[in-house]
Amino acid sequence: QKRFPGIYQHCADRGIFIEHDLIPVVPAAHYLCGGVTTNLAAQTSLTGLYACGEVACTGLHGANRLASNSLLEAVVLAHNAADKVLHELDTTEASSPDLPGWVNGNARNSDEQVVLAHNLDELKRTLWDYVGIVRTSKRLNRARRRVENLEAEINQYYWDFKIDERLLELRNMVLVAKMVIDCALQRSESRGLHYTLDFPNKLNHAHDTKVQIAHAEPAAVTMGME
Repeated sequence: QKRFPGIYQHCADRGIFIEHDLIPVVPAAHYLCGGVTTNLAAQTSLTGLYACGEVACTGLHGANRLASNSLLEAVVLAHNAADKVLHELDTTEASSPDLPGWVNGNARNSDEQVVLAHNLDELKRTLWDYVGIVRTSKRLNRARRRVENLEAEINQYYWDFKIDERLLELRNMVLVAKMVIDCALQRSESRGLHYTLDFPNKLNHAHDTKVQIAHAEPAAVTMGME
């Protein structure tokens, strides 16, 4: 109670008294492994797009990303990125494309916001149940089918109703979920925090798994898992 009063009170408010009760714990992602593939200057496969920190996959962290790696991302790679961006600004002619206004067409205001909430909940449960710490190819393929169904529903929703922030966020989350699953399916080994019952051993040589997502060429972004 003296050393961790906040934790003690948080548990006590929920009927858990840590001087004699066990505290329930669940796995959680502290640091993400993988993300948008970059070089050591934080440049991605899309010209003008830079990524740094937990959103990036630099290949420098191996199969695990620990708290101490933050120094590398926040200081070294961020510095490299800043230098590269300044150089690009100095040497690249600025352009301001004449973009047309957004056209809603026949889209109407949504009267089915509950659908978004249910789809988000289903996406979370699918990833938790099938794409968690211990995986199998069967579970990953099952998760991919579920996510593809969600993607189809959300895309239909996207064209039928006026755009709002929740819809765009959910659409992006489904896209990222698909890429995570696809990268995991490429792995035929267990290494670091990637563990699959189908391939419990580690390969002799490590390799990254990557996918490239593009709605319209050449605007393609490469995603990878370390």
